[in-house]
Amino acid sequence: MPIALYALTAGAFGIGVTEFVIMGLLLNVGADFGVSIAAAGLLISGYALGVVVGAPIMTTATARWPRKTVLLVLMAIFTIGNAACALAPSYGALMAARVLTSFAHGTFFGVGSVVATGLVPRERRASAIAVMFMGLTVANILGVPFGTWLGQHFGWRASFWAVTVIGALAFLVIARFVPKIAALADAGDWRADLRALARRPVLLGLLTTVLGWVGVFGVFTYIAPLLTTVTGFSEGAVSPILLIFGGGLVVGNLLGGKLADRHVVRTVLGSLLSLSVVLGLMTFALHSHWLAIVFVALLGATAFATVAPLQLWVMEKASGAGESLASSFNIAAFNLGNAIGAWLGGFVIEHGPGLTAVPWVAALVPLVGVGVALLSLRLDRRDAGRQAAPVCETPAM
Repeated sequence: MPIALYALTAGAFGIGVTEFVIMGLLLNVGADFGVSIAAAGLLISGYALGVVVGAPIMTTATARWPRKTVLLVLMAIFTIGNAACALAPSYGALMAARVLTSFAHGTFFGVGSVVATGLVPRERRASAIAVMFMGLTVANILGVPFGTWLGQHFGWRASFWAVTVIGALAFLVIARFVPKIAALADAGDWRADLRALARRPVLLGLLTTVLGWVGVFGVFTYIAPLLTTVTGFSEGAVSPILLIFGGGLVVGNLLGGKLADRHVVRTVLGSLLSLSVVLGLMTFALHSHWLAIVFVALLGATAFATVAPLQLWVMEKASGAGESLASSFNIAAFNLGNAIGAWLGGFVIEHGPGLTAVPWVAALVPLVGVGVALLSLRLDRRDAGRQAAPVCETPAM
């Protein structure tokens, strides 16, 4: 893999840390600004919604720019946004800074995926996407725990200053190693991009992504109470177990990329089915300490095994000028799935069967995603058959 890919990995690492590190600092932020934990938790929701809104706006606004320039501008926004978080004088200012930072997220991963696939031969495109997303997995294993420790010992602002430094370093690495890549000749026509995005195959691909990640975050959001209340682990055991989850993320991410290089469609279907099976069996595994640990690792592996295949599948369905926009929208789809999954898990806990039912309810959603993917394939084959059918002409009299 070319070194430019690892430059993109560095940027992905920084973005991954800033997205998730706030989860471990909610008590600190709430105490500093005198707001409730629920209000502090909205900083996570605000970021996720910023990704959903910012992805199409930033991708469309920068469509005519050289792609390296786009990546550098996004890393500059990311770095400035984190510095603003560290300096925020109030809760409202911190929320605004988080939203500003989130605007770089979707487009960086969207445009970065397009750049990554252009750096390697066609048969290694999914692996290239997986290498870039490896920054996100490493952020969960190393960056987030360290950022949380830093914030708890030196104040939550120290965590954001650390991420600011990471952003500046990522900017320099991208500037040095990513080659200059011009925009597409027909880029910048937002109407054409929207038409490409509105095509049925692309929309069904985006829906498949959302459904897959509703299942993931339906369980992951509540992994701590599941491990402590259902399995019986102490609170101190949760962090080491989450490190095992992070190891699963890395393995699944690279494996999903390798398999998708061979056959994208089969990997999309197989990874979603595997995710559903793991979530369903987790309902029973959580009652055993050792099985719970094994299935936490399997959840990480099957969750991120879907990422590169889903990303490449949507990009292939868009192709051409609309590829960057579709790629960015798919990042927004992941985040939308995160938000819906967290809501679904909470609904099951408060109004449904309860905490122990969260895994099997979450398991049903990726199955729906498999159904949507199969429907998309069937409709694609039908359309291809119609285009290939010979046209019968009436002979002239």
